[in-house]
Amino acid sequence: MKLNRRKIGFTLVETMVATAILCGSVLTISAVCSKALTNTRLNRQYETALTLADRQLSLIDYVGIDEFIELGSFDGEFDESIYGMLYTWEASCQYENLDDLYYITVTVYWSDNNRNYSVTVDTMLNGISIYAETSEETG
Repeated sequence: MKLNRRKIGFTLVETMVATAILCGSVLTISAVCSKALTNTRLNRQYETALTLADRQLSLIDYVGIDEFIELGSFDGEFDESIYGMLYTWEASCQYENLDDLYYITVTVYWSDNNRNYSVTVDTMLNGISIYAETSEETG
């Protein structure tokens, strides 16, 4: 007479396969989360740089493009350190051979983990009209 023995539990091979599958899925999920956090930090830095570039363009517009060109200040550092990053800026002005139109480019630079990043913003601003100056002088 044979006794029927029921196997209770898992074999060693089944346990090892299940452990390998669990470890692989945990590693995949942690890699995805790490990459998402890195991208979130980089996006925050780009957003900060774009805000600073917009602030610099607003300052140039407030001062006036003609005054800004006379000052000769086309680069500098932002006063505050944001999120531990030091942001610098550089501006270039190009006269467009139209009455009073200037093409302005502002670039913001920063570095993180020995990698350099930059954001460039372009716009056009009106200066003092040559036609308006000559008509005021003759009038």
